[in-house]
Amino acid sequence: MHELTAPVPTAAVADAAVRLGIPVAAAPAGLVALLPGRPFAGPAAPVTHLGSVDVLLETIDDAPPGAVLVVDNGGRRDEACVGDLMLLEARESGMRGAVVWGLHRDTAQLREIGLPLFSLGAYPYGPRRVPPAGRAMRSAFLDGVPVAEGDWIVADDDGVLVVGRDRRDELVETALRIQSVEGAQSERMRGGASLRDQLDFAEYRRRQAADPELTLRRYLQETGGAIET
Repeated sequence: MHELTAPVPTAAVADAAVRLGIPVAAAPAGLVALLPGRPFAGPAAPVTHLGSVDVLLETIDDAPPGAVLVVDNGGRRDEACVGDLMLLEARESGMRGAVVWGLHRDTAQLREIGLPLFSLGAYPYGPRRVPPAGRAMRSAFLDGVPVAEGDWIVADDDGVLVVGRDRRDELVETALRIQSVEGAQSERMRGGASLRDQLDFAEYRRRQAADPELTLRRYLQETGGAIET
């Protein structure tokens, strides 16, 4: 099975999902990268935060290699639910990143630790509520976007995607193909060949004038071209 690893951009994965008709959820745009330029991907290790670190430690303890810690704190703005010790523990256990539907703290230390993190921002107070007893809930919601064990997280400066099991190999292969085609187009553009020339845009306009229902997407599919944005 292919793995969705960091070199596959979220944009290519999203375009592949559209092309194949595979549902891939995007986390809310309000999640912001603490360390821009640090893409990451891996199997989700989701947990619902209950106000105590024990559920986070339990999740880190049981996570598969290269996992991404996904913490659902309900989007709360009155407490930070992760800080330097927890994310250092995640890094030292081999995790690739963290996604928090909530706030973080210890920002300076987190930058030094270097584990990529998406969150809603920073806040100095940690939880002050009394947590209930019980086992960790191994699921998370990112403002309504469900994350379950077995999902994969793909994240970069464009945002966070939650990729399910369905047709994952096909999705990755298509994303890599899109990335390759568009990378080659970009290199040719830098060498002086315009995108319009590469796509034979003049021919598209000629055909579109004769067939107003012809879309650029269909034209590219018919001619083997590729461009998404």
